[in-house]
Amino acid sequence: MRKITFIGIVLLICLPVICKAQYLRNSYFVEGNSARLSMNPALQPVRGYYNLPVIGAFNLEVSSNSLSYRDIMDVVGEEDDFYKSNEFINKLDIDNKLDLNLNTDIISFGYHKGPKFYSFNIGARVNVDASIPRSMFEYLRDMDSDLITGSRRYNILNEEVNVNAYTEIGFGYSRVINDRLTIGTKIKGLLGCANMKLKVNELDIDAHLPDSDNLFLPYADIATSAELELSGKGVELQENAEGYIEDVEFDKFGIGGFGAAIDLGINYKLTDHIALSAAILDLGFISWNKGSSTVSKASGNIRVDGIDDLDVLDFDLFGLKKGEGKSRTTRLCPTLVLGGEYSILENKIGLGILSTTRFGEIENYSELTASATFRPGNFFNATVSYSLMQGSDTFGLALKLGGLFVGTDYMFLGDDTKHVNAYVGLSIPLAKKK
Repeated sequence: MRKITFIGIVLLICLPVICKAQYLRNSYFVEGNSARLSMNPALQPVRGYYNLPVIGAFNLEVSSNSLSYRDIMDVVGEEDDFYKSNEFINKLDIDNKLDLNLNTDIISFGYHKGPKFYSFNIGARVNVDASIPRSMFEYLRDMDSDLITGSRRYNILNEEVNVNAYTEIGFGYSRVINDRLTIGTKIKGLLGCANMKLKVNELDIDAHLPDSDNLFLPYADIATSAELELSGKGVELQENAEGYIEDVEFDKFGIGGFGAAIDLGINYKLTDHIALSAAILDLGFISWNKGSSTVSKASGNIRVDGIDDLDVLDFDLFGLKKGEGKSRTTRLCPTLVLGGEYSILENKIGLGILSTTRFGEIENYSELTASATFRPGNFFNATVSYSLMQGSDTFGLALKLGGLFVGTDYMFLGDDTKHVNAYVGLSIPLAKKK
């Protein structure tokens, strides 16, 4: 039985281009770094910059509502026995959300010209949202157990995976209107690498397992309802003898779609000590051409032989048949950013509050972050923060030391951590604003 791990596939697609969270929230009030531009194009850095390739702006985030960092790595990696543990099963919710984001810039620079600031970047973006029901993990556990025999019935509902991988070419512009108001925008051209949308509405599985008195190859009768939308240059669907999709292969890497997006931002100094800001990010789309897209559907009954070697996302269970090529358009996941800061001691210390809401494919993610930023000089800035998000809380740190900027919004506290991210940026400073 041939298996596919969606997240692993997308990372494989993007590695040739790469060589997040989408954003590092702790960068927002650190005035001397360029990472804050990704959250609000109106937040001009103190100096121009040239970010070193790849390591100049690298951001990775992994999160879940129920699974720990170690569990997520097992699910998306090569491990195939993690679901055997009752300890693992007991920590699951009815619906288990997974979120993975990866951002990196291959080329990135910006410079001041009077009251204006210009920026340019070429980068890779990968976004993965998944929802896997507890019943799927229970099914995997039972199928791999020698203690389960005879006939068993499983009803698996609403399993979903959304993946988007693309290259971004961005042109940013901001302008100081007066002593209090700065506005900014970023126009982005998008080159689509791969997009997958899998929606499994229902799998009603009647599994038949052998015992010591009745030996036979395990099999299952499955009533299935599912749909797969797949786009990507060089992506091929492999079919078995019955005409059902059993695998995805990658013949070559290429561009399968084109799109555009825009970021809009504003920063306003209400008083000498209070600044308010807002931005909307990633308002955009990618249009995938007919030759690189396929829409496949399943609705009916199938029989699957050999059900003792399965994966969390296994095409053999879905009964999907390859459809005709069809052009399609997908949206990005926009983010709303609202910020406010109160500065004291001649702007040496800033007390900030930041709200971010990401409108995802499966669900929306909201977060509220309170931070204290220390700015004794442009060479050295540091931030500590505390965040509330989706029913949990965490703290983060960020440090700017010359051209080096590192930080995390969610501290890694061992393998049981459910939400972790990291940002690394290394840049060469250019001229200051005149």
